[in-house]
Amino acid sequence: MRAVRFHRHGGPEVLEVEEVPEPQPGPGEARVAVSAVALNHLDLWVRRGLPLRIEMPHVGGSDFAGVVDALGPGASDLALGARVVGWPVLGAGPDGALPPGRFAILGEERNGACCERLVLPAANLLALPDGVSFEAAAALPVVFTTAWTMLVERGRLARGETLLVQGASSGVGTAAIQLGKLLGARVIAATRGPEKGERARALGADEVIDSARERIHLRVQQLTGRAGADVVFEHVGPATWDESLRSAAYGGRIVTCGGTTGPVAPTNLPFLFGKRLELHGVTLGSRDALAQVLALVAGGKLRPVIDRVLPLADCRRGHELLEAGAVFGKLVLSV
Repeated sequence: MRAVRFHRHGGPEVLEVEEVPEPQPGPGEARVAVSAVALNHLDLWVRRGLPLRIEMPHVGGSDFAGVVDALGPGASDLALGARVVGWPVLGAGPDGALPPGRFAILGEERNGACCERLVLPAANLLALPDGVSFEAAAALPVVFTTAWTMLVERGRLARGETLLVQGASSGVGTAAIQLGKLLGARVIAATRGPEKGERARALGADEVIDSARERIHLRVQQLTGRAGADVVFEHVGPATWDESLRSAAYGGRIVTCGGTTGPVAPTNLPFLFGKRLELHGVTLGSRDALAQVLALVAGGKLRPVIDRVLPLADCRRGHELLEAGAVFGKLVLSV
């Protein structure tokens, strides 16, 4: 079977399409014929090199959907031919909650889904509702379960509150805009450039800030009568961190799931304690969160935003586009 692998860390040029042995499912496992796999910034970081011990040669890809084509002993909850989407958290218990402490993620420590066939514990597969395409399903797990955890569980976003979404054109940003509106919040989307701003508004953003031309916190103050945002959705890092602290309301909540512009962001401590802010860090979400998102997508209340679909063989091009910030929403590979 084909897989996109790298044998050393580096730029997109290290990615190669190679023939590898077909995996076989063991006890409690299922094999999926992958139909679609979505890329995340995590794939870029793993390819560049993280302080983790990963399988080498390495196959990236945390998000996927496909069809069950083989079952190991004891994987009786699934049927051959079932359409499924993968939950990428490894080592969770039967309740599907996030494991305590650090946990492994498909495509990070363990080889992922940028391949034609993949073996996973059966518990990591959810039935794909009728009417939800493989491409749409593959665009869901990482960004939507993360956004759900950030806004529903940790940020406690309530109807009538104001939500500031930093990096609103990203996959997780487009998910946050939609969830914010679904929860009844006023959504302010910060992104770069008028084209991305208009697309954010079309998704439901009430107000748009062009972060390439405006100071975000000054515009937030203007839009909120100097009250600030009740919840700030962060994942950009150093490029927006100070603006996020300044934009938050007194008693506001800042939730973050990443640092696409770097790992270290200086913090103006008086903003933190003087405004009595809450800070919450989030990585992914539970299997139940994915199930709830799937139901909302099937019901037409949420939709993944797919910038484009490329063939698996163009995975390197996908990395280049994501790295250049030339993607609005998600980039999906068709297998």
